[in-house]
Formats: sequence, structure tokens, C-alpha cells
Amino acid sequence: MSGVDVRDALRGDRTAILAVTLAAYEEYAGPLGEHWEPYRRHIEATVADPGAAEQIVAARDGKIAGTVLLYPAGVPLPGTQIEAMEWPEVRLLAVAPSERGHGIGEALMRECIARARLRGESALALHTTALMRAAMRLYERLGFRRDPALDFHPAPGLTVSGYRLDLR
Repeated sequence: MSGVDVRDALRGDRTAILAVTLAAYEEYAGPLGEHWEPYRRHIEATVADPGAAEQIVAARDGKIAGTVLLYPAGVPLPGTQIEAMEWPEVRLLAVAPSERGHGIGEALMRECIARARLRGESALALHTTALMRAAMRLYERLGFRRDPALDFHPAPGLTVSGYRLDLR
């Protein structure tokens, strides 16, 4: 992971963050079918205005290689049916396809975990879909476990699966 700098995003990073996020999620366009366009619009809106979330980036050799949002506990999560989570929530983890395999996603997740621990949170949550196999392997390797009580269904036939990491 040499040369990776994980930091809070700067205002001038937004264009690169959007480009990286869309490039990372574009592989799901086909499998998501009719759900892709609304999801793409959600990504664009969320990156443009992350609200209460901390927008975190990983830069490698000075270029944005990955990004993630960390929402505090108790706030509504945009694009979901969740009004407020009991724990902080990791959202829109993205690594540029050309940067995969360099530990970028893990570095971003470890930063989110460290921030939640520093604040004394009891757990950290996230949501994903069965399409995101590589991400699910990373989450499970870091200790996240399925929590079906957190699942939601944004459209018929589409389940977004909840995961939780116990921080105590």
C-alpha cells in the first residue's frame, strides 16, 4: 500500500470522486438493468452533496484512487428506506478499476473503522448487494457479519443486505 494517502476529501476533489465512483459502480449497470439509471442518479446526487457524511478519499501517487462516505449514527441515509441507523454507516465505497488490487478499499474501510472506534461507537454498519462479491469478501475479512435485520428492499426483487461490525 505504498504511496497511499487516506484523508478527508477537499472541495476540489468532487469531480475526481464522482469519476472514480461511477467507474467503480459501472460494472453493475448490466446486472442492475432498469435499476441502474436511478442508482447512477443517486450516486451523482450523493457525491455532489454528501450531507452529514464524512467524504474520505485514498490518493495514490497524488491521484484519487478510491473514496467512501461515512455517515454518523442517527441520520437518514439517502437513497434508502432507512430513516436513521443506530450506528455509523459506510456508504459508496469505490475504488477506480485501474487501482484495484493495491489495498485501496481496505485502507478506506480501515479508516472508517478507526474513526468509529475513536468516537466510541459500539458498531459500524454497511449495506451491499450480492452483485458486489469482492466488496463482500473484504467486509467479511475485516470482521463484518451479515445482519438481516438491517436489510431493505428498494425495488421488487432487489435486496440490499445489511452488515455490521461489532467494535466492542
